Amino acid sequence: MKLGRLNHIGVATPSIADSVVYYREVMGATRITEPFDMPQQGVKVCFVDTPTDTGLNGTQIELIEPLGEGSAIRGFLEKNPLGGQHHLCYEVPDIEEARAWFEGLGKRVLGPTRIGAHGTPIFFLHPKDMMGQLTEIMETPKSDQHWSN
Repeated sequence: MKLGRLNHIGVATPSIADSVVYYREVMGATRITEPFDMPQQGVKVCFVDTPTDTGLNGTQIELIEPLGEGSAIRGFLEKNPLGGQHHLCYEVPDIEEARAWFEGLGKRVLGPTRIGAHGTPIFFLHPKDMMGQLTEIMETPKSDQHWSN
């Protein structure tokens, strides 16, 4: 089993709209998706691209805002009202092979494999098993389906 590239860094925010202004005006981002709701995960999501000089896809910033009272990230924002880094997400070619590998190493998988914001299967690994970092594992996306430009 081998991890692929770092796909994105999840950043919890109390306001995607305010965060988009920051990434455009302060960080110079020019490629940002329209926010979209993921009610099954209790979040609103938006991706900010970090382009590279090589023409390859850069690591993205995934902005996540609570959607509804039962949102899983509401507790994170209660502890961190300004928001902040929530998780790291790595790509793998086969999600079920990766899940079996991590479980074989004794790593705790949080919940079932489900479809993530890129439209591909994902699962999360417990931070206590991953050097204190909530880690998302996602099957490598087949396309950049969220980009409109």
